[in-house]
Amino acid sequence: MINGHTGLIAHIGYPTHAFKAPMIYNPWFEKSGVNVVVVPMACEAKDYPDFLRSVFRLSNIRGALITMPHKVSTIALVDEVLPAAAIAGACNAVRLGPAGQLQGDMFDGEGFVRGVVRKGLTLEGASALVVGCGGVGSAIAASLAAAHVAALSLFDVDEASAEALAGRLRRHYPALKVGTGSRDPAGFDLVVNGTPLGMNEGDAMPMDVSRIAPSTFVGEVVMKSEMTAFLAAATARGCRVQVGSDMLFEQIPAYLEFFGFGTATPEQLRSVARLSY
Repeated sequence: MINGHTGLIAHIGYPTHAFKAPMIYNPWFEKSGVNVVVVPMACEAKDYPDFLRSVFRLSNIRGALITMPHKVSTIALVDEVLPAAAIAGACNAVRLGPAGQLQGDMFDGEGFVRGVVRKGLTLEGASALVVGCGGVGSAIAASLAAAHVAALSLFDVDEASAEALAGRLRRHYPALKVGTGSRDPAGFDLVVNGTPLGMNEGDAMPMDVSRIAPSTFVGEVVMKSEMTAFLAAATARGCRVQVGSDMLFEQIPAYLEFFGFGTATPEQLRSVARLSY
């Protein structure tokens, strides 16, 4: 029941048709008796800088979830960039700090890494390929580095984005072997689609699936459907996979803590979620 005391968490991105977070947060808040709702807000890039500041002028705003295409641009719009967001060069959560400042943090990478580790993948000493160096791909790369992978290869159609991310990773993790410029998935322990490819029917594959070995673990960030064409092709090759929504379930406990609403386990969240595709 929404009433005059209801707090708002803005879920800002464009387009909003693939948003899954409201179907997880809102049932959890309802079950837990927390008078807060997550509301999708479709905001195009040209309007976003003004809108982000404006929405935080609401006295009942409790925070904002930030998604494509705004994760990278948010870094320059908040007053304080917390460490994970600074390394990733992107931000997917904003809250008001104690002095009223906008604080930005990043949880995509943490959610992705928690998920693959829970599925049995050993990251320490592993090699990984991340295709897509925008907000979510950068966050995953940063968290893989923090999890002590030995080698990380980055690819983006915008070569400058991949090189910039590689530079940040080398500064923070000088022992990490970082490469750029190739999306050939052959020989990696883990490959990740960090691009939006798969959100629309007929999208190209993010990489050549025929080059992925059956022993490779394959991760996805797209949540338009649970089993994307990319994951279906990887599964057909015998690969273990992680669907996009797993990353979301794994990072929501960290989000809840960030916004001051306690925590939950992924299993608890799944038990009440009302996901539809």
